[in-house]
Amino acid sequence: MIKEEINAFHSGEATFAYKILGAHPAEHGFYFRVWAPNAGDVYVIGDFNSWDIGTHPLKRISDSGIYETVVEHAKEGERYKFAIRHNNGLEIFTKADPFAKRMERPPNTASVLHKSRYEWSDTQWLSERKERQSAHSPISIYELHFGSWRKPNGADPSYRGIAHELAAYIKETGFTHVELLPITHHPFFGSWGYQCLGYFAPSEQYGSPDDLKYFIDVLHQEGIGVILDWVPAHFPTDNQGLSTFDGTHLFEHSDPRKGFHPDWNTAIFNYGRHEVVSFLLSSARFWIEEYHIDGIRVDAVASMLYLDYSRNDGEWIPNEEGGNQNWEAVRLLKTLNESLYGAYPGILTIAEESTAWPGVSRPTYSNGLGFGAKWDMGWMHDTLQYLSREPIHRKYHHNEITFRGVYAFSENYVLALSHDEVVHGKGSLLNKMPGDEWQKRANVRLLFSMMFAQPGKKMMFMGMEFGQWKEWNHDEELDWALLSHPNHIALRQCVRDLNHLYQREAALHYTDFDATGVHWSGMDDHENSVLSFIRFGQDEEILIACNFTPNVVYNYQVGVSSSGVWKEIFNSDSKEYGGSDVSSGEPQSTQDVSTHQQDHSLTLNLPPLAAVFWKKES
Repeated sequence: MIKEEINAFHSGEATFAYKILGAHPAEHGFYFRVWAPNAGDVYVIGDFNSWDIGTHPLKRISDSGIYETVVEHAKEGERYKFAIRHNNGLEIFTKADPFAKRMERPPNTASVLHKSRYEWSDTQWLSERKERQSAHSPISIYELHFGSWRKPNGADPSYRGIAHELAAYIKETGFTHVELLPITHHPFFGSWGYQCLGYFAPSEQYGSPDDLKYFIDVLHQEGIGVILDWVPAHFPTDNQGLSTFDGTHLFEHSDPRKGFHPDWNTAIFNYGRHEVVSFLLSSARFWIEEYHIDGIRVDAVASMLYLDYSRNDGEWIPNEEGGNQNWEAVRLLKTLNESLYGAYPGILTIAEESTAWPGVSRPTYSNGLGFGAKWDMGWMHDTLQYLSREPIHRKYHHNEITFRGVYAFSENYVLALSHDEVVHGKGSLLNKMPGDEWQKRANVRLLFSMMFAQPGKKMMFMGMEFGQWKEWNHDEELDWALLSHPNHIALRQCVRDLNHLYQREAALHYTDFDATGVHWSGMDDHENSVLSFIRFGQDEEILIACNFTPNVVYNYQVGVSSSGVWKEIFNSDSKEYGGSDVSSGEPQSTQDVSTHQQDHSLTLNLPPLAAVFWKKES
């Protein structure tokens, strides 16, 4: 290891630290390197030395705090750990390799020697990725928990086992991307991957590292992008992991007011430590470089940005200015986005950030954090709250579905209906909705139509597309038997057609992040619980009109921006989706009647609990 690489690691500038530290094939055997600056002694133990401490000591490289050795007879597939003697000379504890490329399947905790032999076949996808993931492109994401999408014969799925089936399903339903809840190594399955310990190792629960590469490659060959949930906000304190790694608080803050997460009982990375910054930067880059991941969704960004996140007075330490901003985390996130977009211009970084922190998805040169997009959690909360109300009460809460117009372009938003909305007693989407079974389905179709109509990229969690009745349970597969029922088939067809419409019509995606792409024309009709707006893109215009009541609204005038003939191109009340099939009929010609501050208007019949899309034809 050359001096420049060591200096980069210690200065917080190393984005390829995984190529230096950890275990790597040597000419004969494997060499091992680990950062443990406060250790007394370090040994590597494993199958190759019968787990005998003392057989293979590591030599400290000058004053770098990095130890190394070569084990000439170590073989791929053998297990290993580092044995670290506390600097008091007494205690010895064992740790998994922080840079391990492969880990044992839990509850076992050893690292595994690995050498990839995978040969990729996704050159075409990678060459097209920048265009497919641009701000002007349609991006519709299917969020998936790998362990509970399918469980063949009740068993855990495998990367290779469901690759082709999932790719076919995603193409059939029309999504452009799959977003995986974290498949980085995690010891507790019930954490859904959000309590990660292996920042460079995929979960062995579903197969080997090369099996995961095969899975991603298959999706890429079918034109489907893959986004990975990535968790730099916290890590669990399991004994074999990063916590007190060399006998001291190496990766985490020692003061629990900065180093312990009260919400998740986990440790918080010390973002002010340069080596920790190098570790995290290298982890993010590793998944893009080595696994061809197309982007990362960064979990719990708000918890990183605020020193007082989920803490009471006296439980946090203010910054140097006396404020609650975590400037060390801010620098990390900016550097993360600059390094990733600088190296891979076609990738996408998405922030899960639930506050009004300014400029999350703005460039760092404009004092933003540099993310490509941000989840619109306000839209999600307000819209679900509104639709959960009985229709008779909705007119009193109209602002819940119109407020987004105030801030829709303050960030590059992803409209996300995520896993968090269908767990912990929140109920499924269908069960959130009021009314009888028909009305519940109509409300869900209206929700999906609103999502695809509004500016912003799209995301929904698995099972929502066909109307899962039960809450999501990570121990069970989705209730696929529902797709033997016509109503559930019809809902999935509605989602499929919305996906295809979104991708086909430039007006619905080209200006997702551009305020010129929408005119919030008829948003204030709270008395009728009706709203309408117009989307623009590449010389196209599409009118969307939504009726949030279970009654047909006849002869409703909707303002449009220009005269001509308009044609209905989508109706969520269509019979094929399980609706009542109310429509305005043939293409409609505009009238020179001023409505909604527009010089022209259409007179339409608005179906119950439905959205209708009209496109200007001439």
